[in-house]
Amino acid sequence: MTQPIRLGISQCLLGDRVRYDGQHKRDPFLVDTLGAFVEYVPVCPEVECGLPVPREAMRLVGDPAAPRLMTTRSNQDMTERMTSYARRRVKELEKENLHGFIFKAKSPSSGMERVKVYHEKGGIIGSASGLFAQAFMEHFPLLPVEEEGRLHDAGLRENFIERIFTLARYREAASGGAGIRALTDFHARHKLLLMSHSQKAVREMGRLLAGPRKGRNVARLAAGYETQLLAALKLRATPRKHTNVLQHMLGYFRDLLDADEKAEVLELVEQFKSGLIPLIVPVTLFRHFVRKYDVPYLAEQVYLHPHPVELKLRNHA
Repeated sequence: MTQPIRLGISQCLLGDRVRYDGQHKRDPFLVDTLGAFVEYVPVCPEVECGLPVPREAMRLVGDPAAPRLMTTRSNQDMTERMTSYARRRVKELEKENLHGFIFKAKSPSSGMERVKVYHEKGGIIGSASGLFAQAFMEHFPLLPVEEEGRLHDAGLRENFIERIFTLARYREAASGGAGIRALTDFHARHKLLLMSHSQKAVREMGRLLAGPRKGRNVARLAAGYETQLLAALKLRATPRKHTNVLQHMLGYFRDLLDADEKAEVLELVEQFKSGLIPLIVPVTLFRHFVRKYDVPYLAEQVYLHPHPVELKLRNHA
């Protein structure tokens, strides 16, 4: 890719001292590892809406379906101030070409989910999203979003990173007045990756591209395809879905592998399916056989190398 992957991020996660207590919540993985491959757009709703550092702590209060943002000691209502800022800021972020957003967990402004909501007289009565995070997700309903805490889960981390890298590749393929051929090439190279999320979505996206090319509005087609792409990637890839993809790939080696090689592949696929080994093990063997036997279709499949090896994904059983 020639264009950077741009991610919005809660500014405190980068190590900036913008929290209410004047501290930060620097996340080493996001800064040192993922940060080598993405370009961050930092956002701190509290500071950007005019509050100082340090400042009085805040919390969500009232109805979990429509909570108010209140300071914890002086009981000042900051709801309108934050919601007005959020409505303006999300529109500004349209110009940033974001591929996703990483929120600060538990924050009353930036928590993606499960932020505590308190009764006016004390006590937790439910949970909600932070006010800015809610506005962002409503404005960009399909854009990949996560919290830094959830990204400590290997499966959630892998899914999020796969989504942002795939979206970035698609936008690059569809940029610069690209024609339908560029979109169909993208779909062909990502077919197995998409199958690991939803075979139904693969078929529907294929039908979207398969209509007559003459006279079609390519910009509208590209936008429709991106919507379907993001919806498909939002569906979690599972061991069962990955197993189906691995078995599908094995079919391309039907007349190439000898008995021992085929037995080795089948054994590793079964071990992966049973949760005994991580996905990277059978995938690495398939990469080897693709090179050894020169299988052009599989050599072009992004499924075999969807993100940089330095991120150490697909390594969890």
